Amino acid sequence: MSSLDNFWMPFTPNRAFKAAPRLVVSAAGATYQTDDGKTILDGTSGLWCVGAGHRHPKISEAMKAQIDVLDYASSFQVGHPGAFKLTDRIASLAPAGLDRVFLVNSGSEACDTAMKLALAYWRVRGEGQRNLFVGRERGFHGVGFGGISVGGMVNNRNAFGISLLRSDHLRATWDPSTQTFVKGQPEHGVEM
Repeated sequence: MSSLDNFWMPFTPNRAFKAAPRLVVSAAGATYQTDDGKTILDGTSGLWCVGAGHRHPKISEAMKAQIDVLDYASSFQVGHPGAFKLTDRIASLAPAGLDRVFLVNSGSEACDTAMKLALAYWRVRGEGQRNLFVGRERGFHGVGFGGISVGGMVNNRNAFGISLLRSDHLRATWDPSTQTFVKGQPEHGVEM
């Protein structure tokens, strides 16, 4: 086994982890298998990356077939048929008028890209002063500078101060006394 010393794990108390490592060695469907044989639920779908489940057969087959043909191609100055096929499919599922697709690698990159597009839009229109973003207290929008700027997790922002984008934060709408196992739309939070 590796030493565990070289991997700096995000959002993890590294010293505590290295003193008592919790290792997963495989996954299938909605579960992980640990190195000591336990099955644990992956309640966040691999941080929202495997919504169809781990090792979904159709996805695995498609990935294996694609990597044998083309493992990666940047979208800078070149295109490839798979990207156009995917963006056509996404556009066909979107509401009318939302027919342009910008592919990114992660939710963090998606958030940062959307924020850059918004800033560029207002600057091109001659309204570059419109640069205030609104997020939610306790909200998570990724680990890039845009995401932590609008995200409501204060500890993610503390070390960066004025380097972050200008953002205000609305209070969180979560109220466990009125929203725990509620059917329909709760009334709490409608004033926001």
